[in-house]
Amino acid sequence: MRHQVRKLKYHLFQPRAWRTNLVFWGGAILVGLVAAVFALLADRGDRLFRSIIAYNEFLPFIITPAGFVLTVYITRKVFSGAEGSGIPQTLIALADPGSSLSNRLLSMRMVVGKVLMAVLALCSGASLGREGPTVHLGAAILHSLGKYAHLPTSYFERGLILTGGGAGIAAAFNTPLAGIIFAIEEMARSYDHRNSGMMLVGVVLSGMTAILVHQNNYSYYGTTPAALDFSWVWLGVVVCGTTGGLTGGVFSHLLITGSKKLRPYMQARWPLIVMVCGLIVALLSILSGGTANGTGYHEAKQIVSCAGLENCNADFGLMYPLYKILATAVTYLTTIPGGLFAPSLATGAGLGANLAMLFPADMTSTIVILGMIGYFTGVVQTPITAFVIVMEMTDNQELVLAMMATALISASISRLICKKPIYEALAENLLAMMSDEKSHKMSSSKP
Repeated sequence: MRHQVRKLKYHLFQPRAWRTNLVFWGGAILVGLVAAVFALLADRGDRLFRSIIAYNEFLPFIITPAGFVLTVYITRKVFSGAEGSGIPQTLIALADPGSSLSNRLLSMRMVVGKVLMAVLALCSGASLGREGPTVHLGAAILHSLGKYAHLPTSYFERGLILTGGGAGIAAAFNTPLAGIIFAIEEMARSYDHRNSGMMLVGVVLSGMTAILVHQNNYSYYGTTPAALDFSWVWLGVVVCGTTGGLTGGVFSHLLITGSKKLRPYMQARWPLIVMVCGLIVALLSILSGGTANGTGYHEAKQIVSCAGLENCNADFGLMYPLYKILATAVTYLTTIPGGLFAPSLATGAGLGANLAMLFPADMTSTIVILGMIGYFTGVVQTPITAFVIVMEMTDNQELVLAMMATALISASISRLICKKPIYEALAENLLAMMSDEKSHKMSSSKP
């Protein structure tokens, strides 16, 4: 017993142990700060574009293509490796932590590039989320701090990446449980007891920091009056799970296929491709009245908060989910830094609002939430993360069983359409794109 106490005291006061703890604790706080600043900047960028289309709805035909080309140009020249969601970069780094490639993908330059380029794209009218990029910047911050502190053993490197990614989700959404589960279900793909304590502390500190910056303990999409009604809810589970799985699976399949098909042309013809994509998003902006652009946060919050209430002003039309799906897919194909989480949740909310018309009026809020889970799960194919993230964001625990069932149905159907999970497939495509870029530079440098 005395030997164990002496050993514990030695471990607590050992400089290496304190150095490790300071990296995790300080890094988690820094992730929370950066995530909160990123959220504020992204919201400002979104509002700026909305003020532009309020002034003249046809201005996106100029601003969006020009902004897209500028964003992709700067990303390729200065922040190469920051393209897309950020979760594929994190998965690549997790597969080989400590390698030169992981050090490049998780550098502090990627943090700066991810934030600045995503905000610039939102100012231009892109349809993207900041949650995937926040996972990337969270992993990059903790990985970089660990590298500078020279932490021992490889499992610390892996633990830093997992902790940073989970802390990023927690800070972005104010969903600590979802942060931990996402790190295990999507990134680690297994449970590692050595990293569990580090992830828990990192997620808590990061989430608390983001709350202090925002100055309130908020629910991302507010609260909802949804409740469990056994007379209709299980029919809603089947409808939302099936529809969400089908649409989410089709979206993922099209995005993966489109990225692969365009990759050979992106080296030499990227300005033309990006400009065409910008014009398509501008057209969708006009058709949707501006609701297809941005993160989708404002639209989703309105749908969730007032679903089923009288005098609800959140009717964005039957075509809103389709417009949002197309705008998100086209934006992502340009390789602009930006994520899929928030646009997918907004699409799911719109899909749920459409499906709610098939049910009694008092079921509207319930179907909206199940629609969010159904579509989001269909896209990412991580059912546990999906229902936990929506449960925490809407401050609703009444529908847990229905949420779980919807997520399971949706994931099963989505896998029939899209065989490989979207982030795994996009990580493979990113590696191939980086290889193409390297080959193109080598061939261009030859006399």
